[in-house]
Amino acid sequence: MTSTEPELVTGVHREVVDVHGVPASALVAGAARPRAVILALHGGATDSRYFDHPGHPGLSLLRTAAAAGFTVIALDRPGYGSSAGHQEHLQTPGQRADFAFAALDTFLDGRDRGAGVFLWAHSAGCELTVRMAGDPRGAGLLGVELAGMGRTHHPHVLTAMEEWRRDPSRSRPDLRGVLWDPPHAYPSEVWGGRGIGAASPSYEGRPEQWQEVFARLAERVPVPVHITLAEYEQVWANGPDGLADLAALFTAAPRLVLHEQAGAGHNTSVSRTALAYHLRVLAFVEECALGVSALPAEKGHRDG
Repeated sequence: MTSTEPELVTGVHREVVDVHGVPASALVAGAARPRAVILALHGGATDSRYFDHPGHPGLSLLRTAAAAGFTVIALDRPGYGSSAGHQEHLQTPGQRADFAFAALDTFLDGRDRGAGVFLWAHSAGCELTVRMAGDPRGAGLLGVELAGMGRTHHPHVLTAMEEWRRDPSRSRPDLRGVLWDPPHAYPSEVWGGRGIGAASPSYEGRPEQWQEVFARLAERVPVPVHITLAEYEQVWANGPDGLADLAALFTAAPRLVLHEQAGAGHNTSVSRTALAYHLRVLAFVEECALGVSALPAEKGHRDG
């Protein structure tokens, strides 16, 4: 009898592929016969190492997911990693979405996709994720995870962000404190982004009507959605109201699961409770891979 258990591929390695003349880099780990593929998209001012922090394998999404039988491709988002020197080709949202789709296909060329592809995003990576999930090319996705994203900013940053948007000549507000507080939520070697920091591309420093854009993108997402906000989130309004507010935008999603990650700060995948967070969302990925959805009697139900 042929075993249905996934055959693991040892370790995490870096790969670089060519996307129409622009190099795309990623950290990759997985299984020869994966249950599914996870495309992980990091937030701002970091890179793919966010999902595999050097020296902290217990925090690693790549290692945890691979051990569970999933292939993970942690892509350096457009303008990060190998594509950092090619920003002239990645200025518009459409260019960046095209780049991500093409990079995904290239990285997966010759690889088993299992049940399909699931998108897992953090913070600024959520914009690209909902753009991909709402695109016709993303109609076959298994689902999405959105972490560290909200509909309205936390009071700690709201005033500073509003002043910045009204005056584009101002320097972008320094959000280091709210991004990494409280310190006890992170291992000391991780706090402040140690080991995973990266320069943000210029397009991420431009004021935009973010809430309006995100709302339009969210209503087009036709796949199951899992949303996580940290207990100590200080960039976005959190708690039950913050989760419900963001979830209300995903009117086309057949299933919504909302979760507050205990003990975590904004950067959930490198918080002390990262393993608990990853395991929780991996359970959702497994359900998506199996085609599990809300019961008929609960059609449209928003899980809590």
